[in-house]
Amino acid sequence: MSAHDIRSAVRPDPDQPLVDIANYVVDYQIDSKEAYDTARYMLLDSLGTAMLAMKFPECVKHLGPLVPGATLPGGARVPGTSHELDPVQAAFAIGTQIRWLDFNDTWLAAEWGHPSDNLGSILAVGDYLSRKAEREGGRPLTVRDVLGYAIKAHEIQGCYALLNSFNRVGQDHVILVRLASTAVATAMLGGDKEQITTAVSHSWIDNGALRTYRHAPNTGPRKSWAAGDACRRAVTHAINAVYRGVVGYPSALSAKTWGFYDVAFKGKPFEFERPFGSYVMENVLFKISYPAEFHAQTAVECAMKLHGEVAGRLDQVEKIVIETQEAGCRIIDKTGPLANYADRDHCIQYMVAVPLIFGRLVASDYNDDVAADPRIDTLRDRMTVVENPQFTRDYFDPAKRYIGNSVQVFFKDGSSTEKVSIDYPIGHRKRRAEGIPVLLRKFEAAMRDQLPAHQVKAIMAAVEDPAQLDAMPLQQFLGLFTL
Repeated sequence: MSAHDIRSAVRPDPDQPLVDIANYVVDYQIDSKEAYDTARYMLLDSLGTAMLAMKFPECVKHLGPLVPGATLPGGARVPGTSHELDPVQAAFAIGTQIRWLDFNDTWLAAEWGHPSDNLGSILAVGDYLSRKAEREGGRPLTVRDVLGYAIKAHEIQGCYALLNSFNRVGQDHVILVRLASTAVATAMLGGDKEQITTAVSHSWIDNGALRTYRHAPNTGPRKSWAAGDACRRAVTHAINAVYRGVVGYPSALSAKTWGFYDVAFKGKPFEFERPFGSYVMENVLFKISYPAEFHAQTAVECAMKLHGEVAGRLDQVEKIVIETQEAGCRIIDKTGPLANYADRDHCIQYMVAVPLIFGRLVASDYNDDVAADPRIDTLRDRMTVVENPQFTRDYFDPAKRYIGNSVQVFFKDGSSTEKVSIDYPIGHRKRRAEGIPVLLRKFEAAMRDQLPAHQVKAIMAAVEDPAQLDAMPLQQFLGLFTL
């Protein structure tokens, strides 16, 4: 960490965290087969989630040019559409698609987040560069190149999240999407270590978005495009560093009074549990079964197990006890009226009530028509959410990374269901063998729901052989998803 007299204009050496990111992005060689295999599934899952989001007009309206007519023929494409955009706006659109339904991968630690959000920047910059190379006789990026950049973006975001809680100072986790995307996008554009350090310093100078749009009483749909906004800003920083040679700010973190630590992090420097490698991609959590905030995934699974026993006795329910982790209590324990889709998919009571009643939880269950069913709020009013300290300990244990929940229903006649408890959902690393076939079914169903049959056939043929997929030029692969 740099430190110098606040009156001195002597330029300090760059803060060590800036240097460490640049060194990792440029020098680190990924040799983990598991990381690449997981990244391949992550790419498919993210594109599937993006296609599912196309059913929602509120998402689709964000996906075109910023102003009408501001297209870029030959630019970056937006999957599931015919848009061709500059890479900055394409990064916003793709990041928004992937995040809209809260159904892409997740990382939970001191900070939370969704590392596949970074694909907004990576795919936009990658498609732009690859189409440009194809026109000019250069070498396009391959899908494997993209997987490598994704592994590094996951690692940066995830390693920062392990011990550094941005939510505790009121900042949203997309600050780490912007950080990771800035670093890898700068490298993709040909930036060297100095340029990556410069771009990352600008990312920190942006400070962070407030989390208020994720929490009562202000929960709203900005949370569904916040990651896209971070991706857009990241590509801007990368372009400025590489193409315009902007000046960097070496003590953006540590400068007394004016640096990020003093302004936004209560004067504390960042802490790190481990060096950068491929740990995060290998351990990332997939949302496979339910489009629900991840701290509630196992609660939904518990409720699904209880549906058959409870659905016929809804009028006899006296109380429902949900035990969750401390983070679940803090983020998604909500009472009172829920104003919109975004409010509902961040309410653990709502996410338990729907499967208890209907035996399902799908994206459309957060819509107004389903929410109007009075039985949902009746059950919500009878729910108590409490922290289970063991769930919290297992949540932070680096050898476990569990996301435990339990649900038990009590009836007016004094009887009750069993207490159903699940430590980790199907998307956890410990359930990979069980989860990957479900993930692939989710992907194929999403393709068939959104794209013409001939494109789905071509996509499924392309992804069948991992080696063939890895070698495919990126612009050719993304072209399969373009209308």
